[in-house]
Amino acid sequence: MRGKTPLVAGALVLALAGLGSAQLAPSDVARLGNDLTPLGGEKKGNADGTIPAWDGGITKPPAGYKPGMRHIDPFAADTVKFTITGANMGEHAAKLTEGHKALLKAYPSYKMNVYPTRRSASVPARIYEATKKSAATAKLGLNGNAVENSVIGIPFPVPTEGLHPIYNHLLRYRGEQGHRQFIQAAPTRGGNYTLVEFEEDFFFPYTQKNATEASVKNRILLFRQKVQAPARLAGGILLVHETLNQIKQPRDAWVYNPGQRRVRRAPNVAYDNPGTASDGMRTSDNLDMFNGAVDRYDWKLVGKKEMYVPYNSYKMNSDKLKYKDLLTPLHINPEPLRYELHRVWVVDATLKEGSRHIYKRRTFYIDEDSWQILAVDQYDNRDQLWRLSEAFSLNYYEVPLVWAAAEVHTDLQAGRYIAYGLSNETVPFNYASTKLTEADFAPDALRREGVR
Repeated sequence: MRGKTPLVAGALVLALAGLGSAQLAPSDVARLGNDLTPLGGEKKGNADGTIPAWDGGITKPPAGYKPGMRHIDPFAADTVKFTITGANMGEHAAKLTEGHKALLKAYPSYKMNVYPTRRSASVPARIYEATKKSAATAKLGLNGNAVENSVIGIPFPVPTEGLHPIYNHLLRYRGEQGHRQFIQAAPTRGGNYTLVEFEEDFFFPYTQKNATEASVKNRILLFRQKVQAPARLAGGILLVHETLNQIKQPRDAWVYNPGQRRVRRAPNVAYDNPGTASDGMRTSDNLDMFNGAVDRYDWKLVGKKEMYVPYNSYKMNSDKLKYKDLLTPLHINPEPLRYELHRVWVVDATLKEGSRHIYKRRTFYIDEDSWQILAVDQYDNRDQLWRLSEAFSLNYYEVPLVWAAAEVHTDLQAGRYIAYGLSNETVPFNYASTKLTEADFAPDALRREGVR
């Protein structure tokens, strides 16, 4: 893409439609680290100064932080600039998702506290270097169902079509491995809920320090999830080997059933299959805002917009809050949530004719600085807005990287929501406590883990 990155959909995006699998021009690769950030965002701020220039993001942890601690809020001194409510949302409508508008309209108790914009996103230097290499060679293959000639870095930092930002999200840097403990809860309309406690381990072949396309073997993520509570669910384990080209090689998934004491294949852990213990409130491909195969949708790059999105969610992730403080009826407690004005790539996904999914259309809002999907509007088969998904992300600055501390999927039709990833009353996400290997994610290891 030549010249300036567009702020809204327009002729430039339309002119680029159909270039698809073409590799990025050398002149555009040269923009990375110059007028663009090393991951492809616009370095400069916006015209009215409400979005500042990117200056490298968070480059070191705040004073007093040590790895393993709860993350200190580097922006704790910031105060609310203004609050968006159902009464004044018309003044801000152009910068709100349809899901946020519906949420504000439906519930007088809901609000959006808007804070100063902090462009905190950062990753290790090796990811910036790998992105520049991948940008020069990466292309789509198999009619968009695969990414070729890319490893470690972001493949499409200057996107020209709808699948580019989606693959950037799927392949963004989330560390080499990690472990976390957290809860999931899906309150009823009256506010009653059961806490489901999880442990998860991750291993990322795609971003290992010495990764090559050959060593990755088409796998981008190895994932193990164990239910710890309640007692009726405890001991169940899900193991997933996530592939990049899911047409050539669909994801492998297994489950361990503690009642049967056996491991079996789980081919349905994909697409719109319900998430683990989710009461039908989120789909398998809602996890991490979107995951898995892209083949059931047509993807359109709408353009770039300035939007109010969840960002720097350290306050929400604080151990000073209890789960009961957050899990209020109808919607999550908005008081500790932090929204900021950021530029996001907007991508529309429309269900292909003949394909099946409970979401007929999805609109994704993807952070230009990190490629984290921050919000998704999801529509049912009647073309009615159904669910709003939000990723309450923060910079895990000990690494550094940006990832959601928690996800919230709000069902606007049922008056319910599900919160996934809350860890306020347990230990924070840890990237260093356990040294995992690929062998820890073999099906035999799942069996051994289950019988402990």
